Amino acid sequence: MREIIRSNDPILLGFAQVLLRDAGLEAVLMDQNMSILEGSIGILQRRLMVASHDFTQARRVLIDSDLGQWMSADEHG
Repeated sequence: MREIIRSNDPILLGFAQVLLRDAGLEAVLMDQNMSILEGSIGILQRRLMVASHDFTQARRVLIDSDLGQWMSADEHG
């Protein structure tokens, strides 16, 4: 799996996850439980992950939806 977005914004993560699901791609939210352990104060970021073979398509979906600026910095290339 590859990270596509890392954020502590639950609205952004949920929206991106729905966009990817509507495009037929599975996106998994990681580190949710860590956020709960730290008291849900938003310090720890959560990661939205997609399968490696879906990464290019997922990246295109997010860019086309004007969410490219939120993609993980190391995944822009």
